[in-house]
Amino acid sequence: METASAAGISGRIRCPARSRDRRPTVAPKSGILTAETFKFFRELERNNNKPWMDANRERYREAVIEPFRQLLERLAPHVLELDSRILITGRTNENFSRINRDIRFARDKTPYYPHYYIFLRTHDAIERGGPQFYVGVTKNGATAGFRNYSEDRGSALAQYGVPRGQSHRAFLARQKKRLGRKFDSYWYSSEKKDWIKHPGWPLEAEEWKKLQAWVVRRSFSKAAAVRPRFVDEIARVFRDVFPIYAITGMPSWKP
Repeated sequence: METASAAGISGRIRCPARSRDRRPTVAPKSGILTAETFKFFRELERNNNKPWMDANRERYREAVIEPFRQLLERLAPHVLELDSRILITGRTNENFSRINRDIRFARDKTPYYPHYYIFLRTHDAIERGGPQFYVGVTKNGATAGFRNYSEDRGSALAQYGVPRGQSHRAFLARQKKRLGRKFDSYWYSSEKKDWIKHPGWPLEAEEWKKLQAWVVRRSFSKAAAVRPRFVDEIARVFRDVFPIYAITGMPSWKP
């Protein structure tokens, strides 16, 4: 497994002590993400090859790796208040996505992904699939929210989410009413090993019988993502989607 240092991140993320104090914090003078972050992904998409990447390694570290490291450190106390089991390690594949694409079995043979993600999830979710909070950045802006993928029958979605989804329509309808205006929702089923995307909110029992993954997210423009309050806005997104995170993957959830 690629370590944080191998990805350009030195050491483990130091998580500030958790606090119940919800008073507004003083906003920093500048945002964590910058215009250079989005410019990097735009140019990578146009020059998706190893020579270009090799020539821009230092830029990649400064525009992507270091800002995402800071973002993880700032978000850690917020997610740990929601679910104390979430791992904060600063490692690739645990908290960070890979920039290198495995082209051996991929249809897309370009060597690099033109996006980058933070994943916030438990050890079990990493191993078998389960609910997670996430932040993703592309050349066009950022998204943040919740997603849950079923890796096997032992995944949290298969064990908890699907049975609960079939029997708690009213709860899910309330979440749709509460979040539907600002958040996008879509889910996936699988047919003959192909993933089928379904826009909208899975409310009916028949939909949950087929559901293999669910994503609820909010989109941010580039201008919004570089604002000093971006971290606070993401933390609010995570609090907003937490009821969905809980019903689809937390053993302790109760209606």
